[in-house]
Amino acid sequence: MHATEADAGQRLDNYLLRILKGVPKTRIYRALRKGEVRIDGKRVRPEHRLEAGQEIRIPPITVSVREETPMPSDSLRDLLRDRVLFEDDHLLIVDKPSGLAVHGGSGLKLGLIEAMRRLRPEELRLELVHRLDRATSGCLVLAKRPAALKGMHQQLRDGRIRKTYLALIRGRMPQARMDVDAALERRTTRTGKRQVEVDEEEGKDSRSSFKELQTFGQLATLAEVDIETGRTHQIRVHAQHIGHEVAGDLRYGDLRFNRELRRFGLRRLFLHARSLAFTHPASGEAMRVDAPLDAELRGVINALEGGPAEGQR
Repeated sequence: MHATEADAGQRLDNYLLRILKGVPKTRIYRALRKGEVRIDGKRVRPEHRLEAGQEIRIPPITVSVREETPMPSDSLRDLLRDRVLFEDDHLLIVDKPSGLAVHGGSGLKLGLIEAMRRLRPEELRLELVHRLDRATSGCLVLAKRPAALKGMHQQLRDGRIRKTYLALIRGRMPQARMDVDAALERRTTRTGKRQVEVDEEEGKDSRSSFKELQTFGQLATLAEVDIETGRTHQIRVHAQHIGHEVAGDLRYGDLRFNRELRRFGLRRLFLHARSLAFTHPASGEAMRVDAPLDAELRGVINALEGGPAEGQR
């Protein structure tokens, strides 16, 4: 088969997951790892982005009857409906709640993208533009059309989408702004857990900027974080690297700090994708979409302000 104009810009793994309905995800990725899937006769990686006209060779694969994605619960339906930040014929931007994965997998049948597809069956080509960690809340972009997906992915590759986060970090930074340029490498531990580490030799270029917004004595700082790159767990690992771990981080965080923050009502990772600035892929209009802090995170800030907090800079 050949990739069409509508397929252009889509990741190969996402394309295969879409057309090979009923095939387990593990079987598709095994075929990719073994080189059984070829583009124009060549082996390619799962993240390869299709171009119109490319020949896609797929090996014979037995398709089983796939269990239908469950319908989202009434509470999840209502939650997602109330968290739409922007929508037109090309894009759908939602305020992803903490605790909801962006897609299913590893025993999880229903992520945000599956839930939105079930709730909006008329949107036949709804796709994730980017991802957020399961514990992270905030702005998440979905594309309704292949052209919109391709345009947004091009902006991501060119670094033309500004992503700004809010993070509560341990202690007080030595200066009001800290720029972190530390390459990151993703590894898998013996137990199969995905772990990201600073590795200047083998890691990928990764840059983050932490700006102090508000301090709470010497306990914690509310920081605005801009990322120039979008590596897995980037903010969390960079915060750990500079000695100011993100509050509520169970993987890269500080256990004593996390216990202390529980006294102020924190029960989750305090990392929130506050805003996105980009160019609309269809109209060319400059866009900015904001997601306010949810009630839980606002409550933590209010509780901290009742303690020995210092003012804003």
